[in-house]
Amino acid sequence: MSVHQPADEFPAFFDQAPVLRVHDALAQFLGAAAGGVITYRYVDAVRLAGHSCPTVAGAYLMVVKGLGHLYADGQLPERGGIEVMMAGGREDGATGVVAAVATLLTGAAPETGFAGIGPAHRFGRRNLLRFDVPMQGVLALRRLDSGQAVQVALDASIAPFGDEMRALMPRAVAGAAHEQELARFAQLWQARVKTMLVDEVNHPQLVQVMPFDEPLQA
Repeated sequence: MSVHQPADEFPAFFDQAPVLRVHDALAQFLGAAAGGVITYRYVDAVRLAGHSCPTVAGAYLMVVKGLGHLYADGQLPERGGIEVMMAGGREDGATGVVAAVATLLTGAAPETGFAGIGPAHRFGRRNLLRFDVPMQGVLALRRLDSGQAVQVALDASIAPFGDEMRALMPRAVAGAAHEQELARFAQLWQARVKTMLVDEVNHPQLVQVMPFDEPLQA
C-alpha cells in the first residue's frame, strides 16, 4: 500500500517568475511531450540545482531572456537546436551551476551529452555546450538553424543584500547562528532571489542581452 507523501513546498514567489516554453523535436519524436512542447519554470532549475540562490536565478533569467531575443518572432525556442557558450572555464566559480541550468533549458550538452539517434545522429545534443569562450557576457546562445547569436550579462548588484543580511551572514556561514537567526537568514536569502525574479526582473541592467560574434578560433 502506498503512503501519501506531502507535496513539495517552495516559496510562493517561484510561481511569479518568468516561464519558458520550448519545442523539443526529440521529445516529440519519442512521444515524451504532446507536440514536443515543454514548459519550464524556475522551480525546475531549483530542483536541478537543489537550491535557490542569485546564481541559479541569474542563470535562469539569462537563458530565458537570451532566448527571448533569439526567438523574438514568437516562435518557440528549439530545445536541442541551440548552442551554449560559457565565458568561464569548467571549474571556474559558479560556471558549472550556470551551465547546468542552461543545459536544462536548451538541451545543449558537452561531450557527455546525447549522441543522437541512428547513423545521422538525429536530435544529438553532444558538444553544444562549450567553455572558455571569449566574450563580454557570462554566456552566449546561438541558434543552429540561423546562426544568430547573443551574449548575455548579469548584474546582480541591482538586487543587493541589505544591512541585516550582511550582519547575519558571517554567523550563518560559520555555523554560529541560532535557530531563529537561521530562519531569518533563509528569509532574507530568498527575498533577494525574489527581487531578481519578480520585483526587478525587467530592470534594464539586471540582464543585458547583446549581439555576439564569436572571434575566429586560433
